[in-house]
Amino acid sequence: MNETFFSDKYPKGLPSTVDVKKYASVIEVFNANVKKYADRPAFTALGKTLTYGELDRLSSDFASYLQNQTNLKKGDRIAVQLPNLLQYPIVVFGAMRAGLIVVNTNPLYTERELEHQFNDSGAKALVVLAQMAGKAEKVVPKTQIEHVIVTEAGDMCSALKRTLVNFVIKHVRKEVEPYNLPGHKTLRSVLSAGSAKPYTPVEMSQDDICVLQYTGGTTGVAKGAMLTHQNLIANMCQAHPLFVMGLNADGDESSKTVIAPLPLYHIYAFTVNCMVLMETGNHSVLIPNPRDIPGFVKEMAKWEFNALLGLNTLFVALCNNADFRKLNFSRLQMTISGGMALTKDAADQWMKVTGCEVSEGYGMTETSPIVSFNPPGHTKLGTIGMPVPGTLCKVISDDGDDLPVGEAGELCVKGPQVMKGYWQRPEATAETITEDGWLKTGDMAVIMEDGFMKIVDRKKDMIIVSGFNVYPNEIEDVVASHPEIVECAAIGLPDERSGEVVKVFVVGSNPQLTAKDVIDWCRERLTAYKVPKHVEFRDELPKTNVGKILRRELRDEETASS
Repeated sequence: MNETFFSDKYPKGLPSTVDVKKYASVIEVFNANVKKYADRPAFTALGKTLTYGELDRLSSDFASYLQNQTNLKKGDRIAVQLPNLLQYPIVVFGAMRAGLIVVNTNPLYTERELEHQFNDSGAKALVVLAQMAGKAEKVVPKTQIEHVIVTEAGDMCSALKRTLVNFVIKHVRKEVEPYNLPGHKTLRSVLSAGSAKPYTPVEMSQDDICVLQYTGGTTGVAKGAMLTHQNLIANMCQAHPLFVMGLNADGDESSKTVIAPLPLYHIYAFTVNCMVLMETGNHSVLIPNPRDIPGFVKEMAKWEFNALLGLNTLFVALCNNADFRKLNFSRLQMTISGGMALTKDAADQWMKVTGCEVSEGYGMTETSPIVSFNPPGHTKLGTIGMPVPGTLCKVISDDGDDLPVGEAGELCVKGPQVMKGYWQRPEATAETITEDGWLKTGDMAVIMEDGFMKIVDRKKDMIIVSGFNVYPNEIEDVVASHPEIVECAAIGLPDERSGEVVKVFVVGSNPQLTAKDVIDWCRERLTAYKVPKHVEFRDELPKTNVGKILRRELRDEETASS
């Protein structure tokens, strides 16, 4: 594709390029906007709201502590293992202001995964929620971590609520197991100590690493994507006009409220909630546990929300909740989907319940993460939209040759949001990024004449039946459209006759539903070789913490049982 192929097709109001040199560092983005929007709400969690001005002060206190009370220096890594609480933006921006590299760490990681990530990154400090401190106690001695800071969920609430929240979590729900982390500090004591001394600004360049974001490890050992200040600034600038189109289409530039159930330690939510929405001065309502759908809906009922960041499984779960369907959606202007393919059924259901279309995007950890997005008001369901401004995309054959419009091949991306490389893994970097800067995504895609793109599937997920390529997304879209099916996953099973056959795992809402019902449904809607030969009913499907269904785990189960 030439450089103007996509930009010539952008809708009116969407620029074809962005100024990625607008800010020298993420800290410059932060400093400019916490002052500009000082009195506006920035983040809310557990009933407590922080303004941008308060976030400025508290993150400065945290940075001051790191500078004055520890031996940490610019470029050292700090692991942050927190869910969606106010502590997250305070700690992350404070660490960045002190010149440290943030290592976002999933709170649900096993000890093995923690040990690998801490040692691979060379983290010297850890900020951890009390519920995970017991696990940290077993892992920290095996790492280079010298400084451990523990926070309890209610630490940023008012004194009375803090005491109540922390008591209930510890003594009623019994979520905090006893732990012994010699020399650890509490976050509240750290912030108090930091406030006693001034924070000294640190000079950062665009090429400095800002975040080490570990991949999910679905294709082997988890690797740290080196995301620089430029990568994050570029992706923020690329996404900014799309959010302005969606949230300010009526010309109203006042603070908008965005519901944020996806974890901030995931790069998708981090870039949107901590970068884009900061530059636009909007308000993120953090949902610490989106799996608790009743609690999630109860929180949403408190707000006249304007946008929601979610993904397919979450949209389905919400629409199936009676209390959610009763909410007031009159202010909802924008619903954003990413992280996994959006099914037509989920999008239709969301539109029916809320009256708001879903704009699907596409990205990956290695691209900070946004590659493409459906422009608000110009959504094309079933596609991942068009490349965000300043991004080039092409598809290539197995031999590496560029393919024409309309042909499926591996999607490749080039732009300022593409990572610096994998942390201390030059071979893996060379396998993923070509010498001329193209990142090979591993996803199979088609670029269409109108500039919109469609993912047909992961290379590794493709099922080959009698020489025909079968894409699980297509099967799942059809199966999920059955009125008595909640969710599903399709994989390939070895078959002596056809090489592979399709098997679907189904979560149904009607216990009377049979495998024959599912197969008959598919037979009416799919070419014969795509119709599942096997159907297995499950109470639930394995998912990542972000809600992606793990086909790999289902495949591994089948391999182990065969």
